[in-house]
Amino acid sequence: MKERLYAETAPRTTFSFYRYLDLADPRVFRDELYAQLDKFKAFGRIYVATEGINGQASVPASRWEECAAYLRSVPGLEDLRLNIAVDDDGKSFWVLKIKIRDKIVADGITDPAFSMQRKGRYVDAREFNRLAAEPDTIVVDMRNHYEYEVGHFTGAIEVPSDTFREQLPMAVDMLKGKEASNIIMYCTGGIRCEKASAWMLHNGFRNVFHLEGGIIEYANKARQWDLPNQFKGKNFVFDDRMGERITGDVLSRCHQCGEPCDTHVNCANDGCHLLFIQCPRCAETYKGCCSEACRVGERPEKPRLFHKSRHRRAGGDFGTKISV
Repeated sequence: MKERLYAETAPRTTFSFYRYLDLADPRVFRDELYAQLDKFKAFGRIYVATEGINGQASVPASRWEECAAYLRSVPGLEDLRLNIAVDDDGKSFWVLKIKIRDKIVADGITDPAFSMQRKGRYVDAREFNRLAAEPDTIVVDMRNHYEYEVGHFTGAIEVPSDTFREQLPMAVDMLKGKEASNIIMYCTGGIRCEKASAWMLHNGFRNVFHLEGGIIEYANKARQWDLPNQFKGKNFVFDDRMGERITGDVLSRCHQCGEPCDTHVNCANDGCHLLFIQCPRCAETYKGCCSEACRVGERPEKPRLFHKSRHRRAGGDFGTKISV
């Protein structure tokens, strides 16, 4: 199927979307959505839960308008924001998968009093730039550390973790004493920072904002409106591209030799598949593997998780075990 995708000559449009809404029967919703998207020759990965929908997909460019109109015709998805990829070759997905999940973004929240009905205020690219320039504003990156590493907004603070569920309580702890400050939360497409904004309000913070459409929408609007682009580097994405270039800045380094580099790869050892950053020279030396052991074919005894203290040490095992 992947070979068939790469043999396509017609361009594809890659996009992402989400919506928090109450779904009484996610399975019925999923089945109807799959049947319709399949007609548009859509490929992608979409999650459906009682709390809503979260998806990334691509369709032939010739079917884009038709597909967008269908999605916005679905009850509950009216005026759905569809974030078109910034740096797109149309080869992100080669099969359509729509899965039922407990939540569209795993958060670890068990407090029955928490509700997505009360969430932070949206800011668009223009408002973000204005508000972020104010001295009392704190900009918080609600993505994983390996996403932050290759690109982030100027002055944004990192909540260093592998998972969103860990970040939520960490963000509250990190910002204690700043309950009256302006806090802008952002993520890739908006889904995580929207929930994070609701969690911060739930925990007593008062002036909470979140970036509408996330980094993807910001980059598109900054270009369209000719605004100073405050995001530097790459925007990590969870598909075969592993990143879309926003600016030419290279913020990170090869995890093996320390040279400036922001190319994520999965270790070529099928028993490993660790996600890490590797420059072309080390890719040749290690044959696309994260370590000498993986290069010679040894199978790791257990998954190895990235740890910041091991970051940029030459020749070690680095990264986060994520296959994309």
